[in-house]
Amino acid sequence: MNRTRLDDRLADLDTDGYLLDASQEDANQLYLSGFTGPDPFLTLYADGEVHLLVSGLEYGRATSEAAADTVERHADYDYEYGGREERNDMYAAFVRDKGVESVSMPPRGPVGTADALRERGVDVAVDDDDRLQAVRAVKTDEEIDAIREAQKANEAAMRAAEDLIAGADVAGEDVPADGDVEPGVLLRDGEPLTSGRVTEEIEVTLLRHGCALDETIVAGGAQAADPHDRGSGPLRADEAIIVDIFPRSKATKYNADMTRTFCVGEPNETLREWYDLTERALDAALDAVEPGATGEDVHAAACEVYEEAGEPTFRTDPETETGFIHSTGHGIGLDVHESPRLANGGGELEPGHVVTVEPGLYDPEVGGVRIEDLVVVTEDGYENLTDYPIGFAAE
Repeated sequence: MNRTRLDDRLADLDTDGYLLDASQEDANQLYLSGFTGPDPFLTLYADGEVHLLVSGLEYGRATSEAAADTVERHADYDYEYGGREERNDMYAAFVRDKGVESVSMPPRGPVGTADALRERGVDVAVDDDDRLQAVRAVKTDEEIDAIREAQKANEAAMRAAEDLIAGADVAGEDVPADGDVEPGVLLRDGEPLTSGRVTEEIEVTLLRHGCALDETIVAGGAQAADPHDRGSGPLRADEAIIVDIFPRSKATKYNADMTRTFCVGEPNETLREWYDLTERALDAALDAVEPGATGEDVHAAACEVYEEAGEPTFRTDPETETGFIHSTGHGIGLDVHESPRLANGGGELEPGHVVTVEPGLYDPEVGGVRIEDLVVVTEDGYENLTDYPIGFAAE
């Protein structure tokens, strides 16, 4: 955590401290506390110091693992198994014990905690700008290295997925189609190759590389026309298959993200054109990434490639359901989607921002194509953290 940047971002808040009541699943909490507590706990940032209040169960681990200046347990405030009111008394005492009479909380902070503190005389203001998100958006060298390592695991998983797809036979071409399998279905060991089978290979590979994910995207044919369709059922030849993997490191908790689109067989002319256009849109967007450029600038660069080719985008038709129907990218870190945005209204890029660049085209009548790289903004441009080939034919 960059405390200097944190102090700068919080300097204009008219409160004594910044308070979080959340578990590690809240990226702000994990960032500020450095503690992987599975249950909600309090973190108070005041006068440049981080203070934690945890249960007795987590106290030993918090004292050795948390990035905190002080760690206290419920028992220090004569509380362990009391009711809600006694717990709220403890929260107020903890805050006041640090010389704090007013706190800011993020817009998604628990309203119950905020109200209870107000009832006990602690002023609570809502940080509508969620300043911790802005702090988190600019990564330190250590954070960039953590994302880089997660991306290496991602590339191993993508290689496993592509190998599985590329090694498939085609029912009715490579092997005869029996009565239970339609011609054109991809086969592995005589069985239909499904989205679920490829997803399993991805998940197993990630685990072997110290990462995990809750879900991924392996979507072929018409399913690929919905950017967030996870995919299901057998995959087929001559159709685009989108593979989008966004793992999280089990050790560092930082995420990575990458998408490739593959095809076994012969894609139709439209799909080939879409793939070429999307590769060009990716290159144009990457060329636009530099400090001082805005997320809107990068998005516009991708949109212009599509629009010049006659493809709809949200810029030309905000109600379109086909074409380029999402933003060009997003920040990534402890959350898989965080600031900054590569989209209309996206703000200025700074060195240390880590963003995805992921143009795509979609139509249920055709399918979908998306290509995504992960880059870090540098002092004079960007560094691509993705080391994986771009090619339509699965190899």
